[in-house]
Amino acid sequence: MAASMVEHGEDAFRKLFKFYKRRSPPPDFSDVLNFAKPFNDKMFACELNSTSVSEEDVSKAGLQPVKDWRAFGLHGYPGFIFISNPFLPGSQQYWVKQCLKMYPQKPNMCNLDMHMSPVETENIWEKSIDIIRKKGCGKREPKTLLEKLRWVTLGYHYDWNSKTYSPDHYTPFPKELHSLSHKVAAACGFPGFNAEAGILNYYRSDSSLGIHVDESELDHTRPLLSFSFGQTAVFLLGGTKREDRPTAMFMNSGDVMVMSGPSRLLYHAVPCIIPNPAGDMLPPCLGQRLETEDHDIIQSVSEEDWDVCSWYLQTSRVNVTVRQVLASGQTFPSSQASHLSMDSCEKSEEETQKNKKRKSESGYEHDT
Repeated sequence: MAASMVEHGEDAFRKLFKFYKRRSPPPDFSDVLNFAKPFNDKMFACELNSTSVSEEDVSKAGLQPVKDWRAFGLHGYPGFIFISNPFLPGSQQYWVKQCLKMYPQKPNMCNLDMHMSPVETENIWEKSIDIIRKKGCGKREPKTLLEKLRWVTLGYHYDWNSKTYSPDHYTPFPKELHSLSHKVAAACGFPGFNAEAGILNYYRSDSSLGIHVDESELDHTRPLLSFSFGQTAVFLLGGTKREDRPTAMFMNSGDVMVMSGPSRLLYHAVPCIIPNPAGDMLPPCLGQRLETEDHDIIQSVSEEDWDVCSWYLQTSRVNVTVRQVLASGQTFPSSQASHLSMDSCEKSEEETQKNKKRKSESGYEHDT
């Protein structure tokens, strides 16, 4: 079992990461927490602020009333909140469509921009859907741009080389995602949360996210929000040091995580994606359609669009992390040379070779 396989010690996180990432033999998931099932002694119920946002307002963003959310904390992780799928039936389809069709559009940035021209990466959705529809006809088709997508940045665009944000590298943050994030943050005790940057990660069945700390934002007093859609992932939440053994948990479609306070700067990673046992089926919550159209923000997804989205999600997962970069009234420093790295493995030159090895083993940012 995983619990007996790794104890505290040198780089215990990396050992457990490799344990869950391995394919042969398959890892044992019996020690992975599942918040969709009854409590165990590591979890406790969190009481959220149900009066912070009205039922009408959360409904507009496709959320259930806050009083009905199933929110949990973990012993030993103050500031960490796990909300088990607070979305109204059918509303996840809208957010999936935004992530696959709308958010990869220009002027937002994506991984394809690193080796393709802006003209080639325009309208990723439109350039992909015809090929995707042919894939169901038994013909072997090349990978589409949508299948090659690994990340998209919103608002203040994260610079993967310098590990910083810049006031000169900004595009308007999506209003509907800002509204969703604002409501979730308020319910968790953070009124006035200002969504300024987003990183969308697109996981295929063989993808992983390496061990890192999200510390590039200038203000760490505001929470980091994480929204998950599609196939289930194993999420590892560690401590402030790599020597701290992490806790493993499942992230299912619709689940929301909030990392705040002492948990805001903890090591974490995603070692693997776990496809639905039925192979080509989606989680049941993704097959639901909107019951009404009276939501203001979210809208029904056309059958044509959902056919593409559902095909993609049969083997994939999309994760959206939303951050507030600056404190209220704060501005960017004139020089950002001293900014901390998003991956604290890369803090010193003397560790460069060691970090290269870690990247190859952990799939830092993504295995492509």
